[in-house]
Amino acid sequence: MAESLETITEHERILQEIESTDTACVGPTLRSVYDDQPNAHKRFMEKLDARIRNHDREIEKMCNFHHQGFVDAITELLKVRADAEKLMVTAQTEEVIRCRIQQRNMATTVEKLQLCIPGEMTWLYYSALKTMEQLENIYIPRVSQYRFCQIMAETLPKLREEIKEISMSDLKDFLESIRKHSDKIGETAMRQFEVRYLKNGANGKRKRDVYYSSINEALTTIRDKYNVLTAQDLVDFSPVYRCLHIYTVLGDRETFENYYRKQRKKQARLVLQPQSNMHETVEGYRKYFNQIVGFFVVEDHILHATQGLVTRAFTDELWNMALSKIIAVLRTHSSYCNDPDLVLELKNLIVIFADTLQGYGFPVNRLFDLLFEVRDQYNETLLKKWALVFRDIFEQDNYSPIPVENEEEYKAVVSRFPFHDAEIEKQQFPKKLPMSQSVPQIYSQVKEFIYASLKFSESLHRSSTEIDDMLRKSTNLLLTRTLSSCLQNLIKKPHIGLTELVQIIINTTHLEHACKYLEDFITNITNVSPETVHTTRLYGLSTFKDARHAAEGEIYTKLNQKIDEFIQLADYEWGMAESDGRASGYLMDLINFLRSTFQVFTHLPGKVAQTACMSSCKHLATSLMQMLLDTELKQISMGAIQQFNLDVMQCELFASSEPVPGFQGDTLQLAFIDLRQLLDLFMVWDWSTYLADYGQPTSKYLRVNPSTALALLEKMKDTSKKNNIFSQFRKNDRDKQKLIETVVKQLRSLVNGMSQHS
Repeated sequence: MAESLETITEHERILQEIESTDTACVGPTLRSVYDDQPNAHKRFMEKLDARIRNHDREIEKMCNFHHQGFVDAITELLKVRADAEKLMVTAQTEEVIRCRIQQRNMATTVEKLQLCIPGEMTWLYYSALKTMEQLENIYIPRVSQYRFCQIMAETLPKLREEIKEISMSDLKDFLESIRKHSDKIGETAMRQFEVRYLKNGANGKRKRDVYYSSINEALTTIRDKYNVLTAQDLVDFSPVYRCLHIYTVLGDRETFENYYRKQRKKQARLVLQPQSNMHETVEGYRKYFNQIVGFFVVEDHILHATQGLVTRAFTDELWNMALSKIIAVLRTHSSYCNDPDLVLELKNLIVIFADTLQGYGFPVNRLFDLLFEVRDQYNETLLKKWALVFRDIFEQDNYSPIPVENEEEYKAVVSRFPFHDAEIEKQQFPKKLPMSQSVPQIYSQVKEFIYASLKFSESLHRSSTEIDDMLRKSTNLLLTRTLSSCLQNLIKKPHIGLTELVQIIINTTHLEHACKYLEDFITNITNVSPETVHTTRLYGLSTFKDARHAAEGEIYTKLNQKIDEFIQLADYEWGMAESDGRASGYLMDLINFLRSTFQVFTHLPGKVAQTACMSSCKHLATSLMQMLLDTELKQISMGAIQQFNLDVMQCELFASSEPVPGFQGDTLQLAFIDLRQLLDLFMVWDWSTYLADYGQPTSKYLRVNPSTALALLEKMKDTSKKNNIFSQFRKNDRDKQKLIETVVKQLRSLVNGMSQHS
C-alpha cells in the first residue's frame, strides 16, 4: 500500500526536528514515531536511512579538513564514555539513565557524522559494527521491555550482512581496478628503476648493494622530479582495509583471506599469459613486464600494509610460480628474435624488470641466469648479421694491393688497421700496401662486433674477468665460425681465380698478424690482462691459417684444372712418320701461362709458390704420361714418340729455368724423371740394358715400370704390323719385329713376376 502524503509529511517534520532541535527533546520526538500508525516506524527507518546516506555524501566532501578533528573526537568520546559510566552508577532513576544515554548517543553520532572523512570510512563501518555489538550485549538487554529495542535487535543481523555485502562488493571493484591498473603501476615502478639503471649502468660498474641501499629515497626523489605516480596514487586500497576489518570483526577473516588469495592467483595466471606476437616488438615485452611488475607491487603493498591478509610464504609461492612461467615464455619468444637490436633491448628490459622486483624483495637470480641464454641468442643474431657484413666486404673487394697516393691516404689506412712494414714505409709515394681493401674493413668490423657484444655484457652484475671471458669467447666464435666460413665460401666461388687466391693468402697473413692487436683491444676495454690465469685466447691464428691452407689448396686445384684445359687442346698425330722438329703449340702456351703465373706467386709467403710450382709440374708430368698410356690410344709410331719427347724436353727446360726461386739443384726437374727415362728407353731402343739392369738400384732406367713399358711397346708393335706392308720382305724390319716380340715376352714375364710377389 502506498504511503500516505500525511505520513510522508509527518516523517519529514520529525527528521527536521531531530536535525534542528536540542538533543534533550529528541526522545519524545522519536517516541511519537512508535505511537503512530502500525509499521510506521519501518517506513521512518527507511526515510532515516535515506537521510543518513545524503549526509554521508555531503560529509565525504569535508574529508581533507577534519582528519585531526576526528581523532580528537574519538579521544573526547572515550572521556565521555568514562563519565557516562560514572553517571550511570550514581543515577537514581531509570528514566534519567535512559535520557542521558540517548543524549550521549545523539551527540556522538552528530560529531562523528560531521568529522569523519572518506579515508576513514573503514572506521565508520568498524565503529558501526562495534556499536551494534555493544547494543546487543550491553544496552538493549537493559531496555529490552521497549518495543523499539526488539525491532533494533531483529534489524542488527541484517545490517551486519548488508555491511558485509557492501564491503565484499567494494573488494570486487578493487580487484577489477587493480587488474586494469597493473600495467600502469608496473610501468611507473619500472620507470623509476630505469632512471637509476640508465644513470648507474652507463659505466657498467654499478654495484647491487649501492643500487638498493636507498630505494625509498630514490622513489621519492624520482616521483617529485619526474611527476610519476606510485601504486597508492593509482589505486585506492581502502576497500581492502575496510573489508578486512569488517570480516575480522565479524569473525570471518579466514573466509576473506581465502577469497582474496584465490582471486589473486587467478589474476596472476592471466597476467602471465603473453600475446602471441610479443616477440615482434620491444613494446610487446615491455607491456608484459609492466603487468607482472604491477601485480607484484600491489601484492607487496598488501603484504606490508595489512596484517596477515597475505603472507610472505603466499607471495613467494606466487612469485615462484610466476618466475617459472616468465622464464619459459622469455626462453620461447626470445628464440624467435633475429634482430640483435631487439634482443639487446629485451636484455635491458629484463635487467630493469629483475632489478625492479628485487627492489621489492623478490629473488631474481634465475632471471639473470636466463640472461646468459639470451646472451647466446644475442650472439647468434650478431654472428648472422656479421656474416652478411663479411660477405658484402668480400664481394666488393677488388683483390688488389691498396694504392696510396700520399701520406694522408697512408695514415687513413694504418689508422684502421695495424700495418707496419719498414721497407714499404721507406718507399716514395705513390706506393702500394700488400693487402687489399677488405683487410682493414674486416679488422674494423671485428672491433665493431666486440663493441656490440660488450653492450650485452654491461649491467649483468658480472666481474671484469667474466666480461672479458664473454667477449673473447664471442669473438672466437666470430673468427672460427663466421669469418672462417665466409672465407671458405669465398675461396670456393667460381669467379675467384688464381690472382684473387694469391691476394686472399696475403690478406689472411696480415689478418693473422693483427690478432694480437685484437687481444690488446679487448684488454683495454675490460682491463683484464691476457696473461691472467684461465683467460681465453683468441683463435684467430688457427682461423686464418686454415683459410690460408684452403686457399693454397684451391690454388693447386685451379692450376691443375688450367693444365688440364691446355692438355685437352693437344692434337697429336700418333701415327706420324717423323716429328715436326719443334714442340707442340699447346704445350708452349701452357708453359708460358705457368711462367707468368709463377711470377705473380713471388708475393706469396713461405713456400706456397714452390709447392704450387712443384704440384703443377707433377700434375703436368702425370697428365702427359696418362696421355701416352690411354687405353683408347691403340697405335703410336716412333715419329709420335719423338714429337712427344720434344714436348717433354720443353717441360724440363721450364723446370730447370727456376720459375720459382728456392729449389735446390734439379729438384723441380725430377717431376718429369719417369717420363724422361721411359722416352729415353724407347728413343735409344735400349732394351738390353733395361732388361739386364732391371731391379738394380743403379739401373739407368730405374723409374720405368715394366707394365708401363709393356703397354707402350704393344702400341708400337701394332703400328709396326699394320703400317709396314712390305715389312715381311725387309730383313731389318723382320728382325725388329722379332725383337719387339721377344721384349714383350720378357716384359710380360717381369710384370707377372711382380704380380706374384705382390
